Amino acid sequence: MQNSSSSILSNRFGRFGRPLSKTAPWILGLLLGSACVMSLPASAVAEERICRGELGGITVDNLRVPDGADCTLSRTQVKGTLKVEARGSLAARGVRMVGNVQAENARQVSITDASRIGGSVQVKQGGGARVLNSTVQGDIQYDANRGELRANDNNVGGNVQVIGNQARSEINRNRVDGNLQCKENSPRPAGGNNRVRGNREDQCAGF
Repeated sequence: MQNSSSSILSNRFGRFGRPLSKTAPWILGLLLGSACVMSLPASAVAEERICRGELGGITVDNLRVPDGADCTLSRTQVKGTLKVEARGSLAARGVRMVGNVQAENARQVSITDASRIGGSVQVKQGGGARVLNSTVQGDIQYDANRGELRANDNNVGGNVQVIGNQARSEINRNRVDGNLQCKENSPRPAGGNNRVRGNREDQCAGF
């Protein structure tokens, strides 16, 4: 009987006779969780790959085109985002991408041949850009660019926004679930035969 009582007491009290804190299991769980995160292999952390030249049918996490580099993708799968830096160029054909394509001050961005973009295509303050015969789940955004812009024959889950550009732009035969928005472009964009669920606004009102 005495041994049984001692066992019960030892379960309720610490080794030194003090009551165990009610937060002890929580603290122990936090420490164990931290230890597990620290022990994860490097492969479990998303990595960024640099693209210079050509990449074929491989799968990568995140992809970056560095300053001044040319990157050509053919049937490449990207599980994260793709960034094109200043003076860089991207030619993506038949790619599959989970995240966004983000280009700022890029020389050229081209997405064609039934590519599928899970996020948005955002091209800002750069040269030319074109998205052709592709699916973009988010938006197509052309903002303050200086080169020719094209967005033709695409399926777009969000909006098409062409704003403040200083070169010829055309928007034809797209299916747009959101709005088609064009303003402050010089010259005015050209386009038509778009199927738009939302609004056709400003310079795109007749498209």
